[in-house]
Amino acid sequence: MKKSTWFILSGLIAALLLAGVVSNFASGHPDGLDSVAREGCTFDADDNITGGTCMAQSETGNQTRDSPLAGYGLRGVGNDLLSTGLSGVIGVVATFAIGGGVFWLLRAGTRNRKKQTA
Repeated sequence: MKKSTWFILSGLIAALLLAGVVSNFASGHPDGLDSVAREGCTFDADDNITGGTCMAQSETGNQTRDSPLAGYGLRGVGNDLLSTGLSGVIGVVATFAIGGGVFWLLRAGTRNRKKQTA
């Protein structure tokens, strides 16, 4: 196998491990964007805004909340750890497939142009 093939496969395996295993240890606390959007407001125990002024007040519902991979999980899988891991793996495989397809098309187009000019 070529060095480039080993490099790509190593990266894919590392990404799959990170997405499938390490993603389960990610923080459940709001990220930086959520924290900034909530600045200036007060919240109750159910996370509802009870006062103040902040960007989170104009927040609308997530348009993808009914999708199979909404909420960093896979709908229909009862185990949260498995659901999160599988959704991460699906995301990595989809990204790799789309990226690989784009590079393959670009490479094929370059080869065709070289043949036409020769």
